[in-house]
Amino acid sequence: MVLEVVYDERFVTFAYGGRVGMGRHTAISKVKDSVLIDLIKRLFEYQVLQIELGGAYLGRGFPQECGLCPILINIYFDGFDKEIQDMRLLKSQENPKLDPKLIDSTSDVFYKPVKIYAVRYLDEILIITSGSKMFTMDLMKQVVKHLELRLDLQVDKLNTAIHSAVSEKIDFLGMELQAVPPSVLHPPMSEKAIRARKKYLRQKEVRALELKNARERNRKKLGLKIFRHVYKKLKQSNGFKFEFNIENEVREIFKAWADEVVQEFLGKIDECQEWHRKLSAGDFLSLRHIRNQLPPELVDSYDQFQEQVDKHLNPTKAIKALEEEERRAKEEEEQKYAKRTVEDLTRLCMKVDAPIVPMRKAVKMVGFTNHMGRPRPIEFLVALEDADIIKWHAGIARRWLDFFCCCHNFKMVKTIVSYHLRFSCILTLAEKHESTKREAMKHYSKDLKVYEMNGNEEVHFPTEKEVKMMGDGNLSDPKPVDGVLSLAVIRLASDEPPSYCIAHFCDKKTTVFYRVRLLQNSLNVNPLDKEKWVPGMGAIHESLNHRCLPLCTDHIHDLYLGKITLQDIDCSSSVDMN
Repeated sequence: MVLEVVYDERFVTFAYGGRVGMGRHTAISKVKDSVLIDLIKRLFEYQVLQIELGGAYLGRGFPQECGLCPILINIYFDGFDKEIQDMRLLKSQENPKLDPKLIDSTSDVFYKPVKIYAVRYLDEILIITSGSKMFTMDLMKQVVKHLELRLDLQVDKLNTAIHSAVSEKIDFLGMELQAVPPSVLHPPMSEKAIRARKKYLRQKEVRALELKNARERNRKKLGLKIFRHVYKKLKQSNGFKFEFNIENEVREIFKAWADEVVQEFLGKIDECQEWHRKLSAGDFLSLRHIRNQLPPELVDSYDQFQEQVDKHLNPTKAIKALEEEERRAKEEEEQKYAKRTVEDLTRLCMKVDAPIVPMRKAVKMVGFTNHMGRPRPIEFLVALEDADIIKWHAGIARRWLDFFCCCHNFKMVKTIVSYHLRFSCILTLAEKHESTKREAMKHYSKDLKVYEMNGNEEVHFPTEKEVKMMGDGNLSDPKPVDGVLSLAVIRLASDEPPSYCIAHFCDKKTTVFYRVRLLQNSLNVNPLDKEKWVPGMGAIHESLNHRCLPLCTDHIHDLYLGKITLQDIDCSSSVDMN
């Protein structure tokens, strides 16, 4: 908290990772607290903190350290961020934006100034430029020089390369980035979708007609009931003396009905045109020699009637308005099409995809699916409690959904979670209780509901409705899923003397011992073997296999759901129980 208050305002805007809200703290110019500095040094000496850039101490891929590590990484890279920021400002001054008023709107020439874009998420660095290849090579040399000389880091020259964002996919933060035209992100409707939409509109019109007929039928029934009621009261009142004055109510009801019917009739151009033709065609009163022989009152009445007919039934204005609206809609559609075409030729958007192939490979390797891609039970989880089995699956599901919710192919991630993980959990519960999948679904439901000691219902796995409603509206800064995916902790069936919970800053003594079982040992797979192990997937250190962790109920719950990792636990205090 102290380091966050001190440094958060000083970081550049493109430095992410471990920052809860950017620029919301009051910064202090320097850190002069020697006690705080000594405390951080002791944390490193006692191995409470372990930072290994390019890979975590207990895993590979994304850093899995505790909450203090991200702020320390941001502090360490702050000088590098300032250097990149100076490069960006210098290039922006050399290539300023042109005033849109000075650019000829009819010209086919597009001006794109050279810019430098940068994003750093902890030790993951992505620098993008719109300049030439030579400029990009010089920029890469400057960045590598700063990392090696000023930060004393070893840069992998083989993996440090220049990629084209248009023709290649860039791996960043476990996602695939590629520059594509806007039509790829927002493609036009296919012919199948257009036919489906037309079918839906036709069905909508049919339902509206059915509702209209039903409304008219109900009006007729209700009108007859009102007339019968009025007639009955009239007979019982010995004349026109009403005990219940319902004239106003009846008048208002029929007036409202009449207004609705008239408005509906006037809205139909074809019927108005037909009635106007019948009432105005072939009239002999418009002839002058006949009009002179008729009384003036009759002629005036006829002229007033024709004025009202032309006013209410002549659809000329309505037809012109309808044609104007159709013409305007057609012009807008043509303008949108031209705009989309120009944008596809001149503009590029960044498409972010989740790595579906590695995800499916990881799902198959862990055992969620068989060789045919269908869900299957996971045998080594049968020893867990029912709630723990659901929490283990829920921890992976929720963190995958949170991590990849900004991706373009997020629907495929939803399918993996809603189908493979959900039914693998159901099948695991069914195998544990030696029942069928149907019986397990009937008992736990598809939402995998469980009940706690007090009988309250708990839902840990994301429901189908919740998964369906997820999108980029719930962006967050989640922790990686590797630790949950490659780890299982099994409760020991033994009575051990009470001991303190080994989670950091927890002083509870009501703990239970859990044995660590690592995925690579259960599969007999070496994580360094790139052909058998999933690239980019984390692997926990072998020294923790079969170690026992005394944890309280709260922290074992958080560990199953992936809210904490092994870096939030004092693994040096684990117990070796054979």
